Amino acid sequence: MGEWRGNLRVRLTVVFSLVFALAGGSVLAGMLIMVDNAMEYSMGIFFADKYSGFRPDLDQSPEQAMTSLAASKQTIMDSMQANLLFKGGLTLLAMWVLATAAGWFVAGRLLRPLSMITATAHRIAGRTLHKRIDLEAPPGEVKSLADSFDSMLDRLDEAFAGQGRFIANAAHELKTPIALNRTLVEVAMSRPDSPPQVHQLGQNLLAVNERHERLIDALLTLARAEDAVTERRQVDVAELATIAADTTESLARRLGVQIGRELAPSPVIGDPILLEQMIRNLIDNATRYNVDGGWVRVQTVARPRHAEIVVSNTGAVISSYEVPTLFEPFRRLTDRVGSSRGSGLGLSIVRAVAQAHRGDAVAVPRPGGGLVVRVILPRSAHPLAEPVLVAPAQPEPHDAPLH
Repeated sequence: MGEWRGNLRVRLTVVFSLVFALAGGSVLAGMLIMVDNAMEYSMGIFFADKYSGFRPDLDQSPEQAMTSLAASKQTIMDSMQANLLFKGGLTLLAMWVLATAAGWFVAGRLLRPLSMITATAHRIAGRTLHKRIDLEAPPGEVKSLADSFDSMLDRLDEAFAGQGRFIANAAHELKTPIALNRTLVEVAMSRPDSPPQVHQLGQNLLAVNERHERLIDALLTLARAEDAVTERRQVDVAELATIAADTTESLARRLGVQIGRELAPSPVIGDPILLEQMIRNLIDNATRYNVDGGWVRVQTVARPRHAEIVVSNTGAVISSYEVPTLFEPFRRLTDRVGSSRGSGLGLSIVRAVAQAHRGDAVAVPRPGGGLVVRVILPRSAHPLAEPVLVAPAQPEPHDAPLH
């Protein structure tokens, strides 16, 4: 009901209909008044002439004759008024229906350029900056609006293209010296005469170097996720979750964390590389910010219109008001627990990739410590499809990982 009430075409049609109904009603009322006055005047003259030559019967007095003539006059007036009101009302109703239909049609024609602008805006919201309105219409307000919108899209397209070139150049410029530093450190450590202090320093430098490489990769993934998703094809997130979990197994064993899985086939349409990176970040984040002997549970669920990825873990106790900040860049649990692992971009990348696929990601604290992160991805890749609205994730009641 609210959607129809906010529809501009419906509102214009209702306005047209009400205006016609008020105008038609006013005309009908005016006709009734004018006909009534004209008939009153004409019949007054007619009955006055008739009475002047009238000779009442012997059984009727002049007063009775006048009353009979007045009753006849009133009967004729009432009959004409009722006939005019009935037939005029039917004509007004038929014309009102036709006028309402015409108003609907005219409103649609008038609003067609705005519908084109709206459809283009929806495609832009679907991460497609290459569409233009190209409205063919005489100069006017709507034509000016469409041309301004096209000009804005041109500038946005150029800006995003420049951003993509900058990201590619920055990746090359940042990764080259880091790779060179890693090579130099490894060469220095491999020399036979290297003292133990050099080996210790080299290991520390390699750890810092590795962290910087992960940070750069995370930044590039985040930037790519917030840009257009150009490659879309059908992919099973359960398979991607299997690959991501297998990749994280070695890290989980080193940290003493067990990874459990419950992976049901859940096909979606999207970028496989970005989706795999998203799931890997989820599992990696849940593994790193855990406790010794803890666990991580990975689940995929297929719904009629979307697929769900749920990752829960043990870990530090988190307050519900702290959860929204975890999706912000460079905000991580290590700010409270004192660990230096991670870049603070894991959940930011998760949400960015999900929203790039018209989905979303939410999290709630798990009772006893840890998080339950839920990602929903729509199964339709249509650019005009509505984005998925994600309800808050529910904490898992179990205290052991799935096997």
